[in-house]
Parts: sequence; C-alpha cells; structure tokens
Amino acid sequence: MAFWRSLTFSAILLPLFIHGALCFYLPGVAPQDFQKGDPLQVKVNKLTSTKTQLPYTYYSLPYCAPEKILDSAENLGEVLRGDRIENSRYVFKMREPQMCNIVCKLKLDAKTAKEFKEKIDDEYRVNMILDNLPLVVPIKRVEPDSTVYQLGFHVGLKGQYTGSKEEKHFIHNHLSFTVKYHRDTLTESARIVGFEVKPFSVKHEYEGKWDEQATRLTTCDPHAKHTVVNSNTPQEVEENKEIIFTYDVEFQESDVKWASRWDAYLLMSDDQIHWFSIVNSLMIVLFLSGMVAMIMLRTLYRDISKYNELETQEEAQEETGWKLVHGDVFRPPNNPDLLCVYVGTGVQFFGMILVTMMFAVLGFLSPSNRGGLMTVMLLLWVFMGIFAGYASARLYKMFKGAEWKKIALKTAIMFPGIVSAIFFVLNALIWGQKSSGAVPFGTMFALIFLWFGISVPLVFVGAYVGFRKPATESPVKTNKIPRQIPEQAWYMNPVFSILIGGILPFGAVFIELFFILTSIWLNQFYYIFGFLFLVFVILIVTCAEITIVLCYFQLCSEDYLWWWRSYLTSGSSALYLFLYATFYFFTKLEITKLVSGLLYFGYMLIASYAFFVVTGSIGFYACFWFTRLIYSSVKID
Repeated sequence: MAFWRSLTFSAILLPLFIHGALCFYLPGVAPQDFQKGDPLQVKVNKLTSTKTQLPYTYYSLPYCAPEKILDSAENLGEVLRGDRIENSRYVFKMREPQMCNIVCKLKLDAKTAKEFKEKIDDEYRVNMILDNLPLVVPIKRVEPDSTVYQLGFHVGLKGQYTGSKEEKHFIHNHLSFTVKYHRDTLTESARIVGFEVKPFSVKHEYEGKWDEQATRLTTCDPHAKHTVVNSNTPQEVEENKEIIFTYDVEFQESDVKWASRWDAYLLMSDDQIHWFSIVNSLMIVLFLSGMVAMIMLRTLYRDISKYNELETQEEAQEETGWKLVHGDVFRPPNNPDLLCVYVGTGVQFFGMILVTMMFAVLGFLSPSNRGGLMTVMLLLWVFMGIFAGYASARLYKMFKGAEWKKIALKTAIMFPGIVSAIFFVLNALIWGQKSSGAVPFGTMFALIFLWFGISVPLVFVGAYVGFRKPATESPVKTNKIPRQIPEQAWYMNPVFSILIGGILPFGAVFIELFFILTSIWLNQFYYIFGFLFLVFVILIVTCAEITIVLCYFQLCSEDYLWWWRSYLTSGSSALYLFLYATFYFFTKLEITKLVSGLLYFGYMLIASYAFFVVTGSIGFYACFWFTRLIYSSVKID
C-alpha cells in the first residue's frame, strides 16, 4: 500500500553523521557467502507505478509461475507497504553465466493482453530481489558522467513501427541480468553486492514443434553465440500472440564490499542540491531563531526588572501589560478535556518520532531491513501510549478535572479512531482495485489488537499514575470573576496570528519535505536521517520560539486566552504542509486516476493531522513553561 505511507514522515531529521549510508545490519540481513555453483533464488515482489500508487502482486499478470507459489514471511511494515514477496522461475548458479535460458511460453488471450496493456499504459515496474538486494536498471548519464539506478524494470513500453502512426504495446520479455559479487581470496567464497538488469523486447522465433526443454530459439541461441543486444524486433502485445520469456545471467567481480553494497541505491538523488538546500534553509532558520531569542530575552528581562522595581518603590499606581492579567492567565480554557487529549496524543507522537530517529541515525532502520521503519513506528506508537495517558491526566488534574478514566479513554480512542476511519475508507478503495496494497484481514486484526490490547491499557496505566501525582500548582492565584478582554488590534486577531505562527515551523521543514515526499510517492529510498534529525531539532526550536513570541504579544495586549492559541499557533504549520502536498501533487506527480488521487490526499491528510498534533503540543508546552516562568518571576500582591 502506498504505505500508510508511512508516515509518515516521520519525519523530520546530523548531516555530518550519516552520509554514505554507514549502518549496522540486524539479524536477518547478515551477509551470506556463496560458493561457485550454489543456487541463487530470485524472488519477485510487487508491481509498482508512480502514476497509480496501487501495487499489485507479480503474478496478478500472467507471468511464468513456478509449480507452487510460496510467499516469503513478511513483517507488519512490509504488509502495510503492499510488499508481496514470492518465489520465481528465475534460478541462477553462482558465478556460472547462462545465456538465452527459456522461462516459459505464453499465448495471450483477450483478457491477458488487456491486462498487460493496462499495466504498460500505467507505467508499472517489475520488482525482484536477490539476496535481499532489489533489482535495478542502470542508466548512464552524460553530464555529469555517472550512473543512476532505477528500481525495477518496466513491464513494457509503447511505440510505433517505422512508417506507421498507430501506437502499439510491447512487452519486456528478455531480461539480461548482471550479478555483481565480491570474492574472498582466501576461501574463494563470494558475496553478492549488486543485482542489475537490462530489459529487452524481442519477438523470439523457433523452428519445428515447441518443446520447452529441447526447442532452440533462432533469435537467441547460446550454441551459435547469438544473444539479444537490442529490441529492434520487439514483441507486440496482442490477442493470440505468443510470448517467449527468456533471460541471460552475467557475473561480474566487484571491488565493492558487502557492507557498502547499498551505497549505490541510497545515493540516487543529486547530492549537491540536497546539501545546498539544507544548509541554506538551516542558516535562514537559525538566523531567525537567534533574532527571536535575543529580542525575547532582552524585552522580557527589562519588563520583569521594571515591574519588580516599581513594586519595590511603590510607584506603580496601576499595573499594565502582561502583568495586568495575572489573575486570569491560568484560568482553565474552553473545552479543557479536548485540549488534554490533544496534548497527550502529541506527547505520544513526539516520543515515537524521537525514538524512531535515534534508531534510524544509528543505522538500525536500513532499507535492507525492509518494512522495518513502519514496523518500529507502529510499535513505538503503541508503547508510547503510557506517556500520552500520563501527560493528559496531569493537565486534566491541573484543570480541576475529576474523571480521569474518561480523559484516558478519549486519549486512547480519539486520534487513532479518526485515523482508522480514514484508513478504513482508503483500504476499501484499494480492495475495490484488487491491489496488493489492501491490508489483509489478519493484519487488520493485528492492528486492532495492538490498539485495544496494548495501547489502550497503557494509556490507562499512564493516566492512573499521572492522576495520582499532586496537581501542578499555578504560580499566581486565579480571580473568581474573569476580567474583560479589551478590543484587540487587527494583527492580534486569533485567526491571523495563528496562521502567521505556522509559517516559520513549516519553513524549517519544507525543503526536507520535498525529499520525503519524493521517496514516498516516487519509489525512491530515503536514508539521510542525519539531515532529518537536524531538521527535527530546528522544528522543535522554531515551534517553541514562535509560540512564545506570539503568546508574549498576546499577554501584553491583555488577552489571557492563550491555552488553545498556543496549541494552534505552531499546529497551523500542518495547514501549510497539506497545501504544499497539494502543490506537489499537481507539479511533480502524474496521477490521473480518481482512486489514486483520493489515496494521495487521504494519506497526506493523515500525515498533516499527525504533524498538527506534534507541532501543536511542542508549542503548547513551550508556552506553558514560558507563562509559568514569567509569572513566577515577578512580585504579585
């Protein structure tokens, strides 16, 4: 499935630490040594398309299938991504080249011809795996002189015969594989460090009656040293046409060591642009953050000194500015229960992202551990429920709430419930398309069990512990009668200040967001988690500072309704994220189908909602700390 697509995002983040994909390898992805002649089993994965975002199983097309199709064991993340890894009829022998091997012969009927044509129209790519390495197509660049790698090969292509204007569909039925290996000179064993292919469309011919074991092709004959080197006589996809699937295998010794074999996959994008963009964004954000911090520290220090000095000299006839609302600033807000729920959920998300980033920076979430990122995020979300319950219950008790079980239940159910409702609708759409991205019932049951069997009880445990602790005391007493808020200037209008507040946090992440969206929706690897962690730190700082600044201006205007506004100020950056996702959809993607468009916007809505919860909670806690600090620093009679 396009992942839950996968979070999302997760993220957001020490460029100097992770570059070139230095990583640890977990059990299950340890190196495997092969002797000459050892069998190499090629596995097939899903068919993918950036135009539809709907994955399908390899055998959803009538490709040559083994006698018995075996599914590989997959983790939770792989299933949610739509991976379906199965065995195939492509079997090699280590360091023994093969030429013009016949896989099978297929005669197309109207249905199968239509299926192939549809996949070719939608630019579907075939994904295969050898020794946990995905199959790539090398593409030579002239300027600069380099090679880029595309994951998988196209099912086929469209074109015209010379002198004809009618467009035809042609299938890639001959695969010329290259297996790169690194040999141990002492033991003569070897490890696979590369898996490449050049696909060709060839109209194979043979003489006499077809016999898969004995027939020799005239278009590709190893005995005559006649191999496929081009697609000058392509294989057309039409009803009643015969298609013969063949392959070559070449083995090349490589200097690349096993630990570095993923480097070529992880450095597919233009590194210079990435570095320049990140450094440029970092400098701008750090400069703005420094200015904001300097202004805040100088202004606030002067205010506190003046207030305390006037109090000492008994010169103050009447309080002014933010000190004037000290009797109302800690008055509970409207809908305090909802605020507690959102703050608790934000803490849960923040904990999940932070720990995920730590794992990623240490290399435990290497792409070689397929589905690992999604699995870790889901499990961390579940176990972070204890912190969600604790945070929401602590805030709830500060607001003089008494029904902690109710607030715990809302915290455990509300956000996952909304996301699950959207997810269920999207999953139903995927089921309707018969895509492998649809989550099976067994996996759906596992997700429900994780939610209600583990996450919900942990939220209640956290809420119980949090509610038993003494309530957080306000540094000043709250008046019984709320004071009237004076008319505010236009620029202090809640809607305006909230929308302005979201610009800076979004500005801190939008460049990195481009690379994240590209990796998710254009099927590319993302592994620059050092950058991501740095951007995440910048996001935290900017959310905190912009919220504190606007909260200070609000209190100076004698408007004490800061609780919800502090949450919404930085949380409004999620609106800009969704708008940017919309811009990205229309400028970078080629999605034309309605279902695919709904999937994109559905998943980006979930991602934006999660971003709102995280950034809102960061802003809230920054403002909460700030107000407690300033009102405990001045003398109040």
